[in-house]
Amino acid sequence: MLPEYFPEPTIYTPDSGEPTLAWGILGPGWIAGVWADTVAANTAQRVVAVGSRSRDRAEAFAVAHGIERAHGSYEALVADPGVDVVYIATPQSEHLSLGLMAIAAGKHVLIEKPLAMTRVEVDELAAAARSADVLLMEGMWTRYLPQASVIRTLVSDGWLGEVSAVVADHGQAIPVELGHRLYRPELGGGALLDLGIYPVQLDSMLLGAPTEIVATGRRSDSGVDETVSLVLRHGARNQSTIFTSIATRTPSKGHIAGTDGRLELLDSINGPSRLLVSDGGWFTPQREWDDPTDLRDLAALAWEATALATFVGEGRRESPVHTLEETAAIIDTLDRARRLLGVRWESAVRAGA
Repeated sequence: MLPEYFPEPTIYTPDSGEPTLAWGILGPGWIAGVWADTVAANTAQRVVAVGSRSRDRAEAFAVAHGIERAHGSYEALVADPGVDVVYIATPQSEHLSLGLMAIAAGKHVLIEKPLAMTRVEVDELAAAARSADVLLMEGMWTRYLPQASVIRTLVSDGWLGEVSAVVADHGQAIPVELGHRLYRPELGGGALLDLGIYPVQLDSMLLGAPTEIVATGRRSDSGVDETVSLVLRHGARNQSTIFTSIATRTPSKGHIAGTDGRLELLDSINGPSRLLVSDGGWFTPQREWDDPTDLRDLAALAWEATALATFVGEGRRESPVHTLEETAAIIDTLDRARRLLGVRWESAVRAGA
């Protein structure tokens, strides 16, 4: 049935009592630049330093994004006494080693999704963060968008009935001839970890970890998972369908099916989106929700930075809306799907995953 009203979203509004933290960036690439700019423009946080293996690259990034200090090594960045929290935006093949380095230096850590390449690596990072008493969080920015809390509340309040399925996809056409990192197994490439993680995390948010996984697809000539279809079964009654690809562009939408109604993400599964709620019938009334904030597209990356600062101010050591346990379970789902497709990386082989 249709909700009588839409719930108020949780919005991580800046200057709402959260501490202003000093951030350092590891990995001055494209997404780090977008992240730095929106954090500077739309939060009370301060990006004060950047580190790269190349001092020239770090200095150029610092100039381009108005950052005070540039370090010519990752070690120098995490040792910077003026940095409270480290944002890691390198390829996922480096997330474990750099995450452990930042944690050992006593920094809070935000690691771009995926947190790590395997469940074993996620568990190692989580254990290190607990031991060091620092906050560790995956940069799953969709969890901190206003729409995420609206979806969770609509479901928990029973407007959709029992959620029985998630149907979702995320595919991008990545030209193979350009040698993109997603086609490079040594960098943890493939569709599942980089793109498929978005629909899988939506499924996880609503239905938890699957009890059974069916996976089919194809590998690229380089050996990474290029196109993947998943069926995620949740107990005896419920199952979801997930599609992801780095070979073709797909609608990248999400549909949540309940016994009494359904909800659609109208714009994008991995970014700010309008929501459409309807009951289970045909040609029946519908109700639409739109994000009340002004942050659209990748500018909305700012929400996760304010969220992390809020959690630090509350004395937390993980995100309450995307816990380390759930993060590990999602990576475990991707691990299992990857193995069904016969894809293994060197790090996974060493870890026995």
